[in-house]
Amino acid sequence: MVVILAVLTAAPAGADGEILRIITPSDRERLDRHEAVRNEALTEARAGGAPEDVAVLEALLAKPHLSFSDADLAGEWECRTIKAGGLVPLVVYGWFRCRVNDDGAGWMLEKLSGSQRTKGRFFTDGDDRLIYLGSYFVAGDKPPPYGAGEDTDQTGYAFRTGENEWHIEFPLPARESRLDILEFRRTSAPSRKNER
Repeated sequence: MVVILAVLTAAPAGADGEILRIITPSDRERLDRHEAVRNEALTEARAGGAPEDVAVLEALLAKPHLSFSDADLAGEWECRTIKAGGLVPLVVYGWFRCRVNDDGAGWMLEKLSGSQRTKGRFFTDGDDRLIYLGSYFVAGDKPPPYGAGEDTDQTGYAFRTGENEWHIEFPLPARESRLDILEFRRTSAPSRKNER
């Protein structure tokens, strides 16, 4: 936990370091373990995933991490979940709808379709990485506030991989996998395949 605290202190979101007041101890620990968990989950995914799913994963991981300094994430996005490690080695879901708004205090994400949803906020963690703090909820339910409990709290690192592409890596999510990746791309016509 010392490592993530040092990182957050060095690059807080906003002048007041709001993230230091709201991130839970368990989410600090999850972010501290990100690299090790990521490596374990990707090893499982590569060893046991279907070849077509491994190809999707490898294509995403091959992209360089770019600066967020000139990016504007606000707008409509397609998003899909990739689950690595855990109950099943690798699952790549279809594309759904997500939206990012800028409420004046920063970017807010909401997944708008599929059965599993997320809603939360981004915090700066250096030039090429953001921290996401959000809440898991099921379609039809009201999103709980962040900090409501380990079953719904979510945290991850966001990486920009292109002008219109980025993703969030969630280490040790509460359900099913060791690593969730939520991938984003700008497009005008989202598909409805494989609702998740």
